[in-house]
Amino acid sequence: MKLVICAGPATTGKTSVLRHMIRKLIDAGDRVVFLKIDVQYAEEDEQFAREFGIPTKKVYSGELCPDHCNVMVLGDALQWANRTGSTALVVETAGLCLRCSPYVDTGLGMIVLEATSGMNLPLKVGPMLSLADVAVVTKIDRVSQAEREVFRARIQDVAPSVRIREVNALHGIGIDPLVDMVRSSPDAAGRMLLRGNPPVGTCTICVGKKEVGWQSHFGVVRPLENQVFYRGE
Repeated sequence: MKLVICAGPATTGKTSVLRHMIRKLIDAGDRVVFLKIDVQYAEEDEQFAREFGIPTKKVYSGELCPDHCNVMVLGDALQWANRTGSTALVVETAGLCLRCSPYVDTGLGMIVLEATSGMNLPLKVGPMLSLADVAVVTKIDRVSQAEREVFRARIQDVAPSVRIREVNALHGIGIDPLVDMVRSSPDAAGRMLLRGNPPVGTCTICVGKKEVGWQSHFGVVRPLENQVFYRGE
């Protein structure tokens, strides 16, 4: 079974890209299932179930980072996909954490970026881009050729080995190479590992401490002077 994990900032066109990919995979004979991971609201799973008649699931990460939630549920998702007889599991994650990466050591890791988001965006998204297999650039018709070239160069500065594919996500132009990448990617393994290293410590703010100021927190802390150090209890 093929595994596709698609991440990227909000409004970049992830769902539109995946809609065209899933349609083409189904037309080619694949049995696709879809998992949506978001923080508090999503309806893409319902849309794809109605449009394609495929099995879908949705998970709200809630108090978890979406990328961390992906790590938690991906094993169960693979078992579910296997039970349905799927040949391809497509996961769309909110990808809101710029410190983490949702990709695993098998399957295809895909990030979707919009060309209108600013020339320096690729420099800001961290492992979500640098550990991806392919960067899909959308909304290319809304910027000049010069801006497109600069955007591509910024991506290559961050991730020299990543493949870049420019697409029109509204009309499905440029999707075929992505489908070819999915079908030629390694099969999902029974035991998977994250490609990147998780953050070095648990943030005490994330586990519920509300006090402002590093003096009230433990673990890896950072004062204004930008010196990072560990403060134990």
